[in-house]
Parts: sequence; structure tokens; C-alpha cells
Amino acid sequence: MLTINLHPFPVLSTERLLLREITESDADDLFRLQGNAEVMKHIALPLNAVEESVLKIKFYQDLLAKQEVINWAITIKPNNTLIGVILLKAIDCKNHRSEVGYMVHPDFWRKGIAQEALECILDYAFNTLNFHSLEAIIDPYNTASEKILEKNGFVKEAHFKENYFLDGQFLDSGVYSLLKSNYKAP
Repeated sequence: MLTINLHPFPVLSTERLLLREITESDADDLFRLQGNAEVMKHIALPLNAVEESVLKIKFYQDLLAKQEVINWAITIKPNNTLIGVILLKAIDCKNHRSEVGYMVHPDFWRKGIAQEALECILDYAFNTLNFHSLEAIIDPYNTASEKILEKNGFVKEAHFKENYFLDGQFLDSGVYSLLKSNYKAP
């Protein structure tokens, strides 16, 4: 079984970005992100109030303590303001794998932010945590996310028809994966 240690919190850095722990001081920025209809149209469970942000942050801190999820704030150096999030969730040490997810505020779309953050997380997941594989589950109609995954070597493994129910309708999901053996660092 794989052994990982997420303590102390791994702060990661790229040329432009700082990926750091999300704290309660990020509640307003997290609400601006996850309360935004454009951001959440491809993702379930939008936030409806800042108070929900605080609860969500505490929830993720509890999961981090159990080493089941690690959620980073995406910030642009030297500014410390949360403009997006990227996470590893469903951490499965027995099978050396995890699921990756990300979102960025629309003000920062088409600037390479999600790409740069994902490259950093892939390096950390494969070369520090030593995962064997990563999975990403997306709305198959989110072509921007699909392009980022494919650019990073993810392969579409499945398209599930109407496999989850949200806001009164059944929706599809696309499942992508990347094996460490197929990972190519930028």
C-alpha cells in the first residue's frame, strides 16, 4: 500500500502561480468562484452563500486531516487572492491513485492558469506522492476542460449517459485517466 504524508500542507509554486492551502480567510473569494453560474454550469453543488464557503473549507480541512483530499487555492504571484482551486480527491492509497479536479474564475479563463496549475499537480502527484494513475471526471460537454486533460496526456476511458441527477435532470459524465508511465513532464 502506498503511504503518503500531506502534513505539513504542501505549498507548490510555478513560474506565475502559488498553490497554497485554502483557509477561512478565503471564504469570500471561494464564494465568488463557486457561486458563479458560469463556473458551476459544468460542476455540481454551487455555493449559495459565503457561510457555505466557510463550511466547505472546514469540510475539506477535515478530509485533509484524514488524508482523503487535498485542495489548493490557485493564486497569482505575488497576490495571495484565490482565483481558482485544484484538488486531489478520492485518494486511494491501496491502488496508488486519485482523482484530480480544478476550476478557475472566468476573469482568468484563457490565460493558461488551469494548464499551469494542472502541470504542477501532475508533477506532485506522480513524482512526490508516487501515484500510479490519476482520473478526472468532467461534464463531457465542457470542451475547455477536455482540451486541458488531453493536452496533458489524459485519455478518455468512458462516457456515462445520464449517470447523475442534478437540478431536476439526468446528466452525462466523461471519465479520463492518466497513467504515470504515460505522464510526460512539460
